[in-house]
Amino acid sequence: MLEDLRELVACESFSADHRAVTRSARVVADQGHRRLGVRAETIVIGGVTHLRWTFGTPRVLLLGHHDTVWPIGSLLARPWSVADGIARGPGVFDMKAGLVQMFHALAALPSPEGVCVLVTGDEEVGSPTSRALVEESARACAAAFVLEASAEGGALKIARKGTSMYEVVVHGRGAHAGLDPGRGANAGVELAHQILAVTGIAERVNGGREDGDRTSDGRAGSGQSHDHRTGGREDGGRTSDGHTGGGRAPGHRTGGGRVTRGPLGPATVTPTVLSAGTTANTVPALARLAVDARVPTLAAQRRVDELMRALSPRIAGTRLEITGGPNRPPLEHASSAGLFALAQEVAADLGLAPLTGAGVGGASDGNFTAGAGCPTLDGLGAVGGGAHADDEHVVVAEMPGRAALLAGLIRAVLS
Repeated sequence: MLEDLRELVACESFSADHRAVTRSARVVADQGHRRLGVRAETIVIGGVTHLRWTFGTPRVLLLGHHDTVWPIGSLLARPWSVADGIARGPGVFDMKAGLVQMFHALAALPSPEGVCVLVTGDEEVGSPTSRALVEESARACAAAFVLEASAEGGALKIARKGTSMYEVVVHGRGAHAGLDPGRGANAGVELAHQILAVTGIAERVNGGREDGDRTSDGRAGSGQSHDHRTGGREDGGRTSDGHTGGGRAPGHRTGGGRVTRGPLGPATVTPTVLSAGTTANTVPALARLAVDARVPTLAAQRRVDELMRALSPRIAGTRLEITGGPNRPPLEHASSAGLFALAQEVAADLGLAPLTGAGVGGASDGNFTAGAGCPTLDGLGAVGGGAHADDEHVVVAEMPGRAALLAGLIRAVLS
């Protein structure tokens, strides 16, 4: 296992470098061929290389990705190493160790008949070319096992927040900041109003006030721009068993547009990257704001979308353009509950330590499989930590047990 892991880590696969991803796909394909005796189908979409192995009529989908967040050259600063039972290197935890465990689990089965393996090359950038491939593969299966890294302490990921990404563009009117600033319509100041409005959306979704706010008049339309004049005045939780309590599914609307909180914690709506203006002596005519939203339920995701598109300007002469929207649906606990119970049984039969489950704020392609209606269990990959960080690492001793757990799950579903 360690040699296989070293081989994958040694081939850097930064998502934005399609040539590097192609090289990585060849290495992963060769390793899969050695372990499984079958060559992968290579699928190139938009210049991104994905791999698929199909054994008979698939009923189980094994899902992973071979791209990483680490730019080419990161291996020089963070070389592959193994010391005191800890393996380190770019992408070792997220998620190259998961791929190694997957191949070894399949190789341990009497036959891989009934399994589809899909390894994508753009998960870390939102799966723009592989989403349809993931969803298509999931719809035909009774279970999807996602080889993303485990949560803290080796917990399986039984729920994930959904993600939505937006850009708020403010169109104003430029003017000389010293000679006649009043002729302008300051897009930067308007953006400041919108930042406050966006920051307040989460409270409204999570059960706060729903009687309007200081920056929204409720007029909106998907992808539309608004030009509202105002008279010139410038004014993520963890659970061991995934239960939500109360016998009501998370995300149930309770009236007034509010959405109750589920085991993943509340929705978050966060302004991130912003820009405005061109020169220090010019009233900004254009401003932009990126917004990251994380939601525990589909109901919350829909409500966030409604409120984002209901944003309206405060300053005369400005208008808003709202682009983007939902990217990944939530992986709600109902999608994983049956498979998590099965995993607990399999672990007990194998003599492994009792499994725990966690709800996490980060998204994966498991969100897509769950959204496609396929029961999904995530976090079956490596035990370790430091995803996307300098201390990324894998606990080597846990790898064989995780491979055995996956093999047992596949046998249980196919039997």
